[in-house]
Amino acid sequence: MVEATCHCKAVRLELAAAPSEVFECNCSICWKLGVLWAYYPPAQVRIVSPPDATLQYSWSTRSLAFHTCRTCGCTTHWWAIDVPNPGKMGVNARLIEGVSKAAVRMQHLDYGGAGKFWT
Repeated sequence: MVEATCHCKAVRLELAAAPSEVFECNCSICWKLGVLWAYYPPAQVRIVSPPDATLQYSWSTRSLAFHTCRTCGCTTHWWAIDVPNPGKMGVNARLIEGVSKAAVRMQHLDYGGAGKFWT
């Protein structure tokens, strides 16, 4: 088990294992958040913090809910809200203890398509 925490540690997630790959997406929200996503089946993620520890943000088609710590503002994870039993969720890999870009395979997702460059 590994842990992901926001900066102030008010939001904690327990993960079954460290990710072997992470995803950098250039869609409008991920680009602005500057996150790297590790994808997990929801059964492999335990959200330790109470539900009110995060603020939830959704837009447009309301298919995803992005969760951000109420205290420090770190984006911690996203959850699909447009399907009853989503097959995956995203955890901000930058918050996972011991994970570095050098230790995992990096995948780039081009959902922005407007000539944005990855950081």
